[in-house]
This record gives sequence, structure tokens and C-alpha cells, in this order.
Amino acid sequence: MPWNSPVLTLRFIALLMLSEFVRTGVVVAFLPLFAASHGLGSDEVGAVVSAHYLMDALAKGPMGVLTQRLGLSGAWLGSSLTGLALLAALLLGAPFWLLLLLAAAWGLLYAALWPGVMAVSQQYAAPGREARALSITSLSVAPSILLGALGVGQLMQRLPMQVPPLLLLVQGAAVLLALSVTGQRLSSAQLGTPAHWYDGWQRVAALLPAAFAQTLAPGLLVTLFYPLLAALNLGLRDLILPALLGAGVLLVTLLLSGRLADQVHPRTVLGPGLLLLALAFWLAGLPGVLAGGLYPLSALLGAGYGAFMAGWNGLVGLTLPPHQRAAAWGIVMGTEALGYALGPLLGGAVYAAAGLRVFWLGALVFVLAQVYYWLPGKVLSKKSTEY
Repeated sequence: MPWNSPVLTLRFIALLMLSEFVRTGVVVAFLPLFAASHGLGSDEVGAVVSAHYLMDALAKGPMGVLTQRLGLSGAWLGSSLTGLALLAALLLGAPFWLLLLLAAAWGLLYAALWPGVMAVSQQYAAPGREARALSITSLSVAPSILLGALGVGQLMQRLPMQVPPLLLLVQGAAVLLALSVTGQRLSSAQLGTPAHWYDGWQRVAALLPAAFAQTLAPGLLVTLFYPLLAALNLGLRDLILPALLGAGVLLVTLLLSGRLADQVHPRTVLGPGLLLLALAFWLAGLPGVLAGGLYPLSALLGAGYGAFMAGWNGLVGLTLPPHQRAAAWGIVMGTEALGYALGPLLGGAVYAAAGLRVFWLGALVFVLAQVYYWLPGKVLSKKSTEY
């Protein structure tokens, strides 16, 4: 384990995993399929989901500041309880305006979860293992998101009566976990007082353009998954083995790259990761490659994302001022959320006009992100302990 207090850190990660399972299950599967039989239109469902994610994206920075100063448990418990309240309101047939308010409130409080967990993971990381600790933290939540999106969707189609109790049970477990970490605070007080409030923030600002760009690229494909499958005459079963190969390559690459990022510098693996992703996206845009080359493309994407995740998490962890970790994580992750928000709009327009060439736009974005990292190298490369 890459943490000095693994049991405590794993409780924080488990809280995030449970919360992401419920959130993804609700907004991707339960709410859209539940709405039609309970008088909610697709426009109202879209408004509820958008209100939640918009508040989550906009509040990450401010909520990071508050949790840094006031502690983590209040916002985390509030998020878990608000999610429980939204589930209960849906099941009780609450009016649209109440669902909208609860979804927005859930997004507001949920904004504290990701920055807080990443800050905790970094705080408890063993010396020299920060990149691995942060990469494992971010990657460990992926199965919960997939289970929420695909697993709850399958249950809604086959055993719909089992879904509400399952979601309520998991969200109740999240409430209990949030109660178990009551009183936990980030240890900024132990690090001394910076000379100026803006110490370290210049280096955080240097991360933001690249944070936006590198989430914009995968965001281009968010709404194109099923249209691409239909256009290529592929089904979900055709993706299982390539996905397993890609996941295995990603995990191995992540562990090896994380060690290299910790021992040398995160940029050592960040650049190759971005270039591998650019190559994979460029190849996917060529005629016939995506349908006929799923296995090599999956392996290439896994290697690229594994190296990229280790490098990016290590670079962010190295750059953020220790006195304001949660706040800085919130600002960086809020900027990343904007990339995901703009990506579907831009990707849909490019796909309608140019088809598979949308992948080439993603490749260009990855290359531009790497070029950007070359430009502010002095700001992002130095290992400073002055904070």
C-alpha cells in the first residue's frame, strides 16, 4: 500500500466509490428509465441531471476551500444525506421543482468529495509514492462508475423492483462511512504559514489550460459511444475482450509508470502517455482501423492512459501548495470538468460533419496539451519544497 495510514485512506476511497456508484446509477440508468412511468419528461430529466453536474463542476474550487478550513466530514455527510433525500423524493413522486433543488444541492455538496479524497490520499501517501497513491485513488473509483452505469441499467431492464432498495442500501452505507470519518481534517496547520496567500498558486494556474485540454479530448466521445457502435456494426459483447486487454495493460503501465514518476519526475511518463493517446486517436480516425483493430487500439489506449494518469496525478500532487491541497484539487478538477462539459457538444458537431475524423481532433488536443507542457517547463518541472 502506498499510504502511511492505509485503513483510514481506504475508508475515504470506499466512501467515494459508493457515492459514485449511486450517482452514476441514478443519473445514467435509474432516473432516465424511471422517469417515463412517473410523469417526468426527458427535458425535466435533463434539467435535473444538468443542475447536479453543473453545481458539482462550479463548486469544486469553493468547496475545496471550505473543507480545507472547516474539515471534510460536514460536506461529505451532507452530500450522502442529500443523495439519500433525492432518492427518497424520486420514489415518493416529488414534484419536479423539488427534484431540481435536491439535485443541485447534491451537486454542490458532492463537489467536496473528489478534491477531499485526493487531498487525503496525497496527505497520507508514503514519501516517494505520491504519484502511485494518487493514481490508484483515481483508478479505484472506475469500477464503481462502470457498475453504476451498466449494472444498474441491466437491473432496471430485468429486475426493476430491485434497483431502489439496492441504491438506498448503498447510499445508506455511504452515510455510515461519512459518519465514521467525522472530525477528520487536512493537516495544513502542521505545515507552517506561507508568507503570502498566493504562494504556490502561480504553479497551479500553469496546470489549468492543460487540465481543460486533456479532458476535452475524451469528452468528445461521451455521446458518440452507441452511434459509433451502430455505425461499425459492433455490439457490447464485441468490446468485452478488447476492454479487458486494455484494462490489463493500463494497470501494468500505471504501476510501472507510477514508480518511474515517483523516482524521477512525473513529466518523464506524462509526455509519452499523451503522445501514445494521440497516436491511438489518430489511428482510430483512419478508415477501417477502429472496427478491425480493436485489440491493438485497446492496448495502445491502456498504455497511454496508464502512463498519462501516473504522470498527471504525480505532476498535480507535486505542484499543489500543501497549505491548500483540497482547494487546489478543487480548482484543478473543476477545470477538468469544464473540458468534459464542452467535449460532447464539440464532438457531436464534428462527428455530424466529419464522422470518424472526430478522433483526429482528439489527437490534436492531446498533442497541443503536450506542447503546452513543454512551454512552462521551468514552472512545472521544479521539485519545490518551499511551501
